[in-house]
Amino acid sequence: MVDCLESDREALVDFRKGLIDPGNRLSTWQGTNCCQWQGILCDGRTGAVITVDLHNRHPPNVGKMDLQNPLPSDSSASDRYGFWNLSGELRPSLTALMSLRHLDLSFNTFSGTPIPSFFDSWQNLQYLNLSNAGFSGVIPPNLGNLTRLQYLDVTDYDLHVLSAENLDWVTGLVSLKYLAMSGVNLSVIESNWVGQLNKLPHLTELHLYSCLLSGSISSPISVNFTSLAVVDLSFNIFNSRFPAWLANISSLVSIDVSFSGLNVGRFPHVFSELPNLRFLKLVNTFNKARCSKIFTGSWKKIEVLDLSFNRLYGKLPASLGNMTSLTYLSLYWNDIQGRIPSSIGKLCNLKYLSLRFNNLTGKIPEFLGGTVNCTSETPFPSLEVLVLSSNQLVGQLPNWLGSLKNLAVLDLEYNSLQGPIPPLGNLKKLVVLKLAENELNGTLPDSLQYLSELYELDVSNNHLTGIISEAHFSKLSKLKTLDLSGNSFILNVTSFWVPPFQLESLYISSCFLNSSFPVWLKSQSHIIYLHFSNVSVSGIVPDWFWDMSSNLMDLNASFNQLQGKLPNPLKLSVDTSPNVLNLALGATVDLSSNLFEGHIPLPSVPILVLDLSNNQLSGPIPNRLGEVLATTRFFSLSGNQLTGVIPISLGDMMSAQVIDLSRNNLTGSIPSNLGNCSSLKVLDLQHNNLSCEIPGSLSQLNMLQTLHLSNNKFSGEIPSFLHNWSSLETLDLGYNRLTGNIPPWTSNVFPNLRILSLRSNTLSGEIPPELSNLSSLQILDLAENELNGTIPASFINLKAMAQVQRVNHYLFYGMSARHYYKESFNAKLKNQFQTFTKTLSILTSLDLSGNNLDGKIPEELMKLAGLVVLNLSGNHFTGQIPESISELKQLLSLDLSSNKLSGPIPPSMSSLSFLGYLNLSNNNLSGEIPYKGQITTFDAPSFAGNPTLCGAPLDVNCTVTNSDNERKRPNEDDDNNGFIDKWFYSSIGFGFAAGILVPFLVLASRRSWSLAYFLLVDKTVEKILYLARKAAMHCRNHCRFRV
Repeated sequence: MVDCLESDREALVDFRKGLIDPGNRLSTWQGTNCCQWQGILCDGRTGAVITVDLHNRHPPNVGKMDLQNPLPSDSSASDRYGFWNLSGELRPSLTALMSLRHLDLSFNTFSGTPIPSFFDSWQNLQYLNLSNAGFSGVIPPNLGNLTRLQYLDVTDYDLHVLSAENLDWVTGLVSLKYLAMSGVNLSVIESNWVGQLNKLPHLTELHLYSCLLSGSISSPISVNFTSLAVVDLSFNIFNSRFPAWLANISSLVSIDVSFSGLNVGRFPHVFSELPNLRFLKLVNTFNKARCSKIFTGSWKKIEVLDLSFNRLYGKLPASLGNMTSLTYLSLYWNDIQGRIPSSIGKLCNLKYLSLRFNNLTGKIPEFLGGTVNCTSETPFPSLEVLVLSSNQLVGQLPNWLGSLKNLAVLDLEYNSLQGPIPPLGNLKKLVVLKLAENELNGTLPDSLQYLSELYELDVSNNHLTGIISEAHFSKLSKLKTLDLSGNSFILNVTSFWVPPFQLESLYISSCFLNSSFPVWLKSQSHIIYLHFSNVSVSGIVPDWFWDMSSNLMDLNASFNQLQGKLPNPLKLSVDTSPNVLNLALGATVDLSSNLFEGHIPLPSVPILVLDLSNNQLSGPIPNRLGEVLATTRFFSLSGNQLTGVIPISLGDMMSAQVIDLSRNNLTGSIPSNLGNCSSLKVLDLQHNNLSCEIPGSLSQLNMLQTLHLSNNKFSGEIPSFLHNWSSLETLDLGYNRLTGNIPPWTSNVFPNLRILSLRSNTLSGEIPPELSNLSSLQILDLAENELNGTIPASFINLKAMAQVQRVNHYLFYGMSARHYYKESFNAKLKNQFQTFTKTLSILTSLDLSGNNLDGKIPEELMKLAGLVVLNLSGNHFTGQIPESISELKQLLSLDLSSNKLSGPIPPSMSSLSFLGYLNLSNNNLSGEIPYKGQITTFDAPSFAGNPTLCGAPLDVNCTVTNSDNERKRPNEDDDNNGFIDKWFYSSIGFGFAAGILVPFLVLASRRSWSLAYFLLVDKTVEKILYLARKAAMHCRNHCRFRV
């Protein structure tokens, strides 16, 4: 064996002295023959060093951003990388290696060090790899002196730490075949960079991923890229069409312009005709294209095709099965419709298939065509990843899924798949199994225990049942994520069970454990995310659990019956790793709806979500709590027994979107510095004993969407500063001691206001007509004040009340880490208060009761066709009930009682099929009650207190003028009793049928109403039958004695 040159050995020894080597990688650099040292290669004839390869053999998990990679990352990679990582000083003594041809320093950490300018000394250098080595600053232009260089890689996945002022120097690299500058900041280079690269006649691969390239790509006069095979311009910020000349280079093997800002228009079909093309990635690059046109091209050699995040539409054609060379196909996030063609079975070489986020319908093909052409007897013999999630697929899972022996990822979540989970025990290589958010039923198959490579199992939110025992997990030693939540499982394990796995994420909410706290959790020392909400556990939480909570970043134990005191401080964990997206970091804690007692604890780390609502916590809110929760977004202590004042420190919660302190016993005033919480969307302080005026500093909360201050003791006038809250949707100031007039708000002030409640204050004056301009208003509650005057005729302009609210959507605010504030409101319905939450968006209510309003009920009010609740009781209204009241066809509750209304009850009211509550009592109404249709479902109290009303259901009979009735004999009446009973029950039946079937036909197109309506029917059906029997008995007892 030849010995190395002494001069080269000395150069390497000196070079090593400048390096920091924590893993002692260079321990072999001893002795006289450097040719035997690790990473060193010598010329076999001269002994000159020709290769120095010091790249990190265990690089971290860095690389191009892959939005579709479903496989878990190797968490140990960064540890190995740090151990094998070289850093320190690059000494110029290395220039003594005059014969050096190959230098690789990639994936080390020479942080903050510029690329040395002496690198141009090696005139024989052919390979230079400095990628991801931590270099920063400007790439030295003198690298262009390396005329023999064939391979140059300065890729920087730290993104934009390296930069280049121009690419003029590249033209000197006349031998260059491979150029990779991905992640290098090229934002300042001139637009002629294509022309400069065009001078490299041997260039084969060009990698310019995420280089901040912008503008357009110029067209060279003469294209010299005759050898160009690989082009990567992805993740740049161009703003132009894809260059046609590039698509005409016949030597191209791979093209990636994903997320580059280049627009290929309506998919240039020339790509399908490129004779050597094997890899094509056009993610988010074209406007619109029909599937049938794309997949009918020749695609002779295509192996990788990624057309995700585009606007592909239409059905997948059967010709897709002709692309038999495909190994990777991703059509993620398009608008593809129809069924999955069975011809995909011909894709025998396929390893990766993703059709996620489309509109695919029908069943997953039960039988696959063309599999006879595959060498294997089973379909997809090479398939490793199958992702069909977030479509509209139905039917059962096909049995062939269980024969995909190389499958590592199976993701079918967010569909409408039914039936049982088929046996999957043969999928020995399965790492990820995601079947969440479907309609699967049956039990969890015992065969899952044989999936020994399983890392993630998610079957959440299905209709699965049955007992899960220790046997299901007996061989799942690699399991890290387990999600069984949203099913009806019974977890039946012994108290001394020690699972074979060490979970990082566990979600078992809504499963049934048993009454005792799960002791087996004690063994899970690596757990970070833990959700066991609504699992029927009770009793005092053991101390060992609070000890292990110091590892938790996400804890949800809500809706149980857990007891005891919370530890102070509340120890949790938080992710301190670098955050490329600059997302807010903090722990998430939800212990709501339990039986915890004692004082509020102070968390030990930054908190993103803290929900301790609906417990039995007492005492004051800690003075320093706001300081500790400075980064918190969601904060709720609602429904406890807290006393004292709101601490001033809550004004330090600058990131808070939700602050909910409702339903406690807090006193004092609102701290003025609460106005500093500029991100606040929800402030709920209702049901306390707060007093004084509403502070003007709250005017700074210009992002506020919902404000609840009801059921307190606030005084003074309604603040004028409320007009600053243009985003406000709910304003609830009811049950306070507010005085003065209602401000003349308009839609310009509150364009989104849907709920306005000023109920039970001491407000006076007239209702301002300007309120009719609140175009989004659905609930207006001004009841129990001292308002006077008439109802403004302009209320006809309340647009949201004039429209039937057919679409139900939940009113959620302040979303943070899957937590949100659920809007709710207490509306007076059927003479009692009911809380609306999930159906609040379809409730339309006008309540002006308990005031001093007078005049006639305006006809214009009858144009509010969407009204569900109308309450005008307890005023001084005169005149008749408008005949057009029958136009309020959505009315569920109508209360006009305790006024001075006169005249007859409009017969048309009997057509209000939804009406479930009616109160016309204590007026001056007269005449016969139009006792038919829906009116027959109400009893006498609905009409009482009207002296001149008569007829059923009142005991007061209307005058009969028929002389034949006067001469009727008693025995004839007795003989007709059966007829009367039959007539009455028939009329009740027809009325009841009309009241049920007519709304049913309407509700068939209004699904959001159907549940509430039939719940109402369930509650009233027994009452109606009782009234029928009572009325029939009344008729038998009194008809014969009419005068």
